[in-house]
Amino acid sequence: MTTTTSLSELTGDYVLDTAHTRIGFVARHTMATKVRGQFGEFEGSAHLDGDDPPKLSAQLTITAKSIQTRNQHRDEALRSKFLDTGNYPAITFTSTKVEQTGDTNFTVTGDLTIRGVTKPVTVDFKLTGAKTDPWGNFRVGSSYPKKAREVPPAAGVRSLGVSRTGSPGRRHPMGGLARH
Repeated sequence: MTTTTSLSELTGDYVLDTAHTRIGFVARHTMATKVRGQFGEFEGSAHLDGDDPPKLSAQLTITAKSIQTRNQHRDEALRSKFLDTGNYPAITFTSTKVEQTGDTNFTVTGDLTIRGVTKPVTVDFKLTGAKTDPWGNFRVGSSYPKKAREVPPAAGVRSLGVSRTGSPGRRHPMGGLARH
């Protein structure tokens, strides 16, 4: 992906490219091991304003029952006991504030709602480039740190990150905003 020379070129509305995006988490299990998992169903959108970057806005909705930890028994327990997906089918994030911290670096703060409890969460965000794909869609690449700086201790969730599939312990491009 090539780097765009001007943020103003990125102004527009985008949808999350779910085919190239992974929403994952890490949680402690019995204080001895880490359990890694992901959510298989989600959707998101963003509005980028290159002339006024703090006007960036983003929304994300995760289908809570799509949680996957590669252990069916644990997944069922997480769905019923921790996430209570029957009463709270969605996990949502809505941005509330954006600060530009560098040429293409941003700090995004928003409201994360898990199991009906809403808490503020702050995530670092970096635009990594933009390009028109072979099918004529304009795409913007971005990267996120492995985890959010402040994640609410709701429903047993201690860390929630957004990344593209890759090597553990590294920052990964998110791959996926397509201009809508």
